[in-house]
Amino acid sequence: MSKLFESTTLGKLNLKNRIVMAPMTRCRALGNVPNALMANYYASRAGAGLLITEGTSPSVNGLGYARIPGIYNTDQIKGWKLVTDAVHQHGGKIFIQLMHTGRVSHPANFPQGAKLIAPSAIAVDGQMWTDSEGMQNYPVPSEMNETEIQTAITEFAQACKNAIESGFDGVELHGANGYLIDQFLNTASNHRKDQWGGSIENRIRFAVEVAKASVKAIGAERVGMRISPFGVFNSMTPDADMNVVYEKLVQELSDLGLAYIHVVDHSSMGAPPVSPELTAKIRQTFKGSYVLSGGYDVVSANADLSANKGDLVAFGRPFISNPDLVEKLQTGKALVTPDADTFYTPGEKGYSDY
Repeated sequence: MSKLFESTTLGKLNLKNRIVMAPMTRCRALGNVPNALMANYYASRAGAGLLITEGTSPSVNGLGYARIPGIYNTDQIKGWKLVTDAVHQHGGKIFIQLMHTGRVSHPANFPQGAKLIAPSAIAVDGQMWTDSEGMQNYPVPSEMNETEIQTAITEFAQACKNAIESGFDGVELHGANGYLIDQFLNTASNHRKDQWGGSIENRIRFAVEVAKASVKAIGAERVGMRISPFGVFNSMTPDADMNVVYEKLVQELSDLGLAYIHVVDHSSMGAPPVSPELTAKIRQTFKGSYVLSGGYDVVSANADLSANKGDLVAFGRPFISNPDLVEKLQTGKALVTPDADTFYTPGEKGYSDY
């Protein structure tokens, strides 16, 4: 039997296969509140061993993109309960991805009272979409003070508790792709000279403290983290210490007992590849499960699982246009190509009509 379709465990969860639906921003949460349309979307993909939701903000300050969901108020907790109930009724397991966007944002995408914050006052290159003003340049964020850093850590922990109240099986902390946790890790976005920047120990501190607070809130077996060593998305730039940064971070996360580490490899989409030496070191160091990602098909997934390079394999874009992806992968049936023009648009088109 193909290893990809074998059952396995993740923390204390039993998963029906080793296929993970990767987190993907879909921008259907009107007013930043999850809804019935989203419940239908996730439930119809519950054939995966594990679903990971789109990036969901733990704070009003983390709502970087138009129409992304949060999980910091009562309406959002209720909205996500619709989603988790629907997924569980279809026999699925689901983690929420907590994504604070930090500097990757624009005030036009914020509700009243939100603040654009980041480790340092350095803007992202380029522009982002806003519903009210169209494409806009990224503004310069405010450098976070000590109180704001501690508040952000507390918000992640509270979001973990809210997630369990919403019925989620666990939480993935988004430490990748140039969002807030990654902004502390990377010298392109972190020019601090205090305990939160400079040395490798200081650069990983925010990620570790968020993980510690999350573990304390809901238990290590319910927490994973996504990382993107050598990633270049959102103006990240690898530096000479990149391998050591991630080796030390992963050791700390392993010592905390996290359920999994999810390593982003976007080389199939043109990004620099993650060094094989580093991925081997992460695999060796981290005691929990290792989620592979990056342009996999059945053949390559089974090859890497059989070679013990990982325990689970994440599939992203194929899930957008193939709700029955697991069945298609098993039978070899042709996959539908997704419509990139509707990845982030509101409504059913390109979302729940495949």
